[in-house]
Amino acid sequence: MFSRRSRRPRSTELVKAWECLDSGDLPGAVRQLRTAGEEAPAAEVALVVERAAQAAGFEDLEQAAAALAARPDHAQHLFDFGYACVERGLSFLAIPPLRTVLTHNPGALMVVRELVSAYEREERHGEAMDELARHEGDFADWPDRYLLVYNALMAGDLATARRQHALLSEPQDAQWRPTWARQTRMLERAAALGEPAGLRDWQYVIGGQVLGTLSPFGFAAGMAGRYAYLQDTPGQCLGALRRLALLLSATRTSPRTVSLLPDRGSRILGLAAAEVLDLPAVPFESDRADTVVVAYDLNELAGHPSGPEIIGALFERAPGQVLHEHAGCWTDTPAVTADSVGLLHQSVVAPWGERLRVDEDGRTGREAADERPAEELAAEIVRADATFDEGDGEGPADPDEAFTAFAESVREGWLTGDRARVNSSGPVRSSRFT
Repeated sequence: MFSRRSRRPRSTELVKAWECLDSGDLPGAVRQLRTAGEEAPAAEVALVVERAAQAAGFEDLEQAAAALAARPDHAQHLFDFGYACVERGLSFLAIPPLRTVLTHNPGALMVVRELVSAYEREERHGEAMDELARHEGDFADWPDRYLLVYNALMAGDLATARRQHALLSEPQDAQWRPTWARQTRMLERAAALGEPAGLRDWQYVIGGQVLGTLSPFGFAAGMAGRYAYLQDTPGQCLGALRRLALLLSATRTSPRTVSLLPDRGSRILGLAAAEVLDLPAVPFESDRADTVVVAYDLNELAGHPSGPEIIGALFERAPGQVLHEHAGCWTDTPAVTADSVGLLHQSVVAPWGERLRVDEDGRTGREAADERPAEELAAEIVRADATFDEGDGEGPADPDEAFTAFAESVREGWLTGDRARVNSSGPVRSSRFT
């Protein structure tokens, strides 16, 4: 008889994952596990995960996977495996086993909550909402009804969110009060917009953030105004700064300075912002009031030696302090939410970064990073052509007049938004949002 450790998966994608592990490619194995889909045999998935977890040093996940590989129909092993996958950032692997457990134990709220956690981390908020709604007769207000409201919001189902929030009792446990207040503010922002529609509206509802510009590419394909891979340009930087100026004017916000952050990208953009806004540029100080703090990319700032300390200070902004981020990542949201963001991207190359070049003959190459002084690059932004690209013509028009009208409509609620990371890119990616 062969021992369990001598077994190998047979499913095509899982065999590929196994081969990735043979070559030491752990990230490749995880990608193949995702590609395998939710119908992959639990025992075979567990075999691959056990080996991957051993390579990663995740002893808890290794043990849970080993137990499931030995007894793939055992409810406790399925739950333990799902729980360990969620804890180790592999939520997509947790969903099938947790659903299996719930099928045979339909009233198990502990399983429901773990499954909802997995759905949330995968940004499958519509499915999380549906699962919670099925158990409404049995669940508690905290956390279950709160989670139903939250996931309905993230799925773009405002009717359900409002109805369930009205039924939600005030939390007696102090730990839930900030969460309750935050959710209430989200619903208040939604109410201020009437019926939110489109990326800019939802970006504001979820985090109190105003999105300056929309991507003109791939709108109908689901990008909805966000960029995937973007090689940024001085013109795009200038266009977003001009939208920032419109936002400040429309909301009657009157900063006296532009605060410069220490990373190279933020310093370049900050110097340009000072020219565009006609304000003096000063070094960042956390207690400086009535200032615009300008970051090119907050995740890039986090990598600077003083970045973590600065980001920590930005959670509690001084009066009149506005945080503007030019290039916000929607797939890896920054630790702190900016008040204003120029554009949303999945991956960005700054105008001064190492860039991809396509020659006239179709061959590609790399252009070296632009090492000119920050002042020179900032001046190039200020004198750039800021005409917005019309893109592929699938997206809606986004003239300055429409942006200004939006800014005026959120004037009362802006700058009272949430500072903490929003772990969702919003309803535009949800299976429930159309």
